[in-house]
Amino acid sequence: MGPVRQAGSARATHAGLTVNPWAPLTSNERLAAIAVLAAAAALPLIGGNYALTVGSEIAIYVIFAASLHFLMSVGGLASFGHAAYFGLGAYGVAFLAKMAGLPMIACLLLGPLLGLLGAAIFGFFAVQLSGVYFAMLTLAFAQIVWSIAFQWVAVTGGDNGILGVWPEKWAAGPASFYWLSLGIAALVVAALRIIVFSPFGYALRATRDSLLRSEAIGIDGKRIQWTAFVIAGTAAASPARCSHISKQRVSDSLGISLSVDALVMVLLGGWRPCPARWSAPSSTRRSTSGW
Repeated sequence: MGPVRQAGSARATHAGLTVNPWAPLTSNERLAAIAVLAAAAALPLIGGNYALTVGSEIAIYVIFAASLHFLMSVGGLASFGHAAYFGLGAYGVAFLAKMAGLPMIACLLLGPLLGLLGAAIFGFFAVQLSGVYFAMLTLAFAQIVWSIAFQWVAVTGGDNGILGVWPEKWAAGPASFYWLSLGIAALVVAALRIIVFSPFGYALRATRDSLLRSEAIGIDGKRIQWTAFVIAGTAAASPARCSHISKQRVSDSLGISLSVDALVMVLLGGWRPCPARWSAPSSTRRSTSGW
């Protein structure tokens, strides 16, 4: 074990509390993560259509929660309007499928770009503020998007949404759609985790801990925070493409209630960058969504 790994696995004690610093997964932890993913991929072999539908939605909301967790835990930025980018991703897929007539693969790849664009525009203004002012501005932007979506009936369908967003034959079955959702979830979560332990991730944590000190050593704090906001918004838009293809309908994915759900999932799951902390609250969200 090298000195870097020893430093990462060492325990720090502060004010009587023992803290395990964040560190990349060890070889054994990676094998365990692969085993859990393989077990989840085996669900179609033992589960029925209902279990696969629930599993698909859990995978979708794992991505949604993971994107907000990245922004809050690594960046220290509490967004109260994260559902805006989830909804923009859904509308991006619907526009490409219904209006442009693109195949499903192209819609899945290009749909989140609308969420990326929204996050880039809103994030530029939001990161100029901090704390509760940042949170309130993200909520205000989300409500603007929600208002446009529900009042621009000619384009968005209003409260009826955009109907008839059907999956193609290869993804129409419950099992194939579950594997698609699970694969996207695994890729997005893995990408976010790689970013957390990249030089960019360390710079983002520096701005979270002390913006003034990070800028004193040459880090452009606002640019780093804006980039993180764009990454989180794009990640939040990526599961929406599956969510609304599965429901054949795009409607109220922009509401404040979904943003609150994301905050609850992150708070229930905790702040450490562990994928397991996202899966349990995401499944809780799915099981309680009908209350």
